[in-house]
Amino acid sequence: MTAASDPSVLAKVARLQTGAPARVLDLFAGCGGLSLGFHAEGFQIAAAVEFDRDAAASHGANFHPGSVGHARARDITKLTPEDLAQELDLGPVETAIDVLVGGPPCQAFARVGRSKLREVAEHPEAFRLDARARLYLDYLRYVQAFRPLALVMENVPDVLNHAGQNVAEETREFLESIGYVARYTLLNAAYYGVPQMRERMILIAYRRELGIEVTFPEPTHFMRLPPGYAGSRQVALKLLNSDLTGSAGYVPPRLPDEGLRSAVTAQEALGDLPTITEHLRGEIGRGARRFDRLVKYASPPSTDYAKLMRQWPSFENPDGVCDHVIRYLPRDWKLFGRLKPGDQYPEAHAVAVRVFEEALAQVKADTGAAPRRGSAAWEALRASIVPPYDTGKFPNKWRKMEPDLPARTLMAHLGKDSYSHIHYDSAQSRTISVREAARLQSFPDGFIFRGAMNAAFRQIGNAVPPLLGRAVAGEIARSFGKVAGMKARRPSMIAA
Repeated sequence: MTAASDPSVLAKVARLQTGAPARVLDLFAGCGGLSLGFHAEGFQIAAAVEFDRDAAASHGANFHPGSVGHARARDITKLTPEDLAQELDLGPVETAIDVLVGGPPCQAFARVGRSKLREVAEHPEAFRLDARARLYLDYLRYVQAFRPLALVMENVPDVLNHAGQNVAEETREFLESIGYVARYTLLNAAYYGVPQMRERMILIAYRRELGIEVTFPEPTHFMRLPPGYAGSRQVALKLLNSDLTGSAGYVPPRLPDEGLRSAVTAQEALGDLPTITEHLRGEIGRGARRFDRLVKYASPPSTDYAKLMRQWPSFENPDGVCDHVIRYLPRDWKLFGRLKPGDQYPEAHAVAVRVFEEALAQVKADTGAAPRRGSAAWEALRASIVPPYDTGKFPNKWRKMEPDLPARTLMAHLGKDSYSHIHYDSAQSRTISVREAARLQSFPDGFIFRGAMNAAFRQIGNAVPPLLGRAVAGEIARSFGKVAGMKARRPSMIAA
């Protein structure tokens, strides 16, 4: 510490030196993926701000059960840091929080620019001048108010090259101008024990007074990313490599060593969950899917990952799950089982056409004549079997998971359909359930999702994988531990 240290920084460090847990504020928190990762490393989840009602309710149920205030949805554009601190009884704003985390929605990054960031420091209301930048600048406004010892910003890799703009670098410059040391990199969740290939930009910053050098977690798992993921990474890095913009804060991603344990596969993540075949017997109908029926585990956990999902500290779940529910997709169930792992929409459409031709042949066998091509009966039969989407326009709309690889990236679009993740088990012939989506994101089975099925899928698709968050949190905990007298408070965790 220096003589010029901010008094709020000194007060927070003194508190941590007593052994008290570091307090986290999660902005744009969703249901709490980052929060859960930090909680697993011994941090206290003090507060969250989330606009979506169901996601806010999920966050409150998991981190502040029974608290109406913590489960309330809040609009960050209308909520001042002071009001949040008062509502949740956090104490004085400048000493209430030790770590601030969050991922402002990437739509907010449109042409924010260095000059706009400078305006935030010079004029607290500057964020109101540009609605496109509002959410992004609100995040920085909260940083200025709470003065955290450390902060994490998470987002899609494209923020490194957003319309020719490196938003992460511009953010770093701004943070350094207000007293932080900041760096950013790209991390892939599969390298950290998540059964999903999910690439994310992670920015970490520390108050300069702490004298901490920014580092990022070492990979714990090995895999070779498919060409599409490697290509996406290169597109994100293209602007940095072109020297068209500064990249002083960029740290090249750490690639995993082949000697590490293999990445967790979809089958290792999902194989112990009960099978779902009721839909194949006509026992599932239309209507909202509620989480009011316990489905008991049929067998003990078969992998270390499954054991972690059932025995995650503070989220233990020994009996079964209540959100192992799937979508009503009667037209397509018959197709899913005939796809091969890795098949996408063009292959699915070809399978559907073959099934339609088989149905025509069956009608002819049963009645002596098939419907005439183009007739109403022909069109109706075809529509009941063949999806209507153009194979050229929607090549990636469907995908059957490979059992021996991590899943592809789960998106928020899961809230509308889940064709991007068709279960690898052909005997079940379906898309993934809510709980399976949660498993692929590394949410433990004891984690609660509020709302009905669509809301839960959306929350899961939007989330930061908790195990990725845990890796980042662990790095911050270790860095805090380098400050004299501060000790990490990590609970024991089962190997993931």
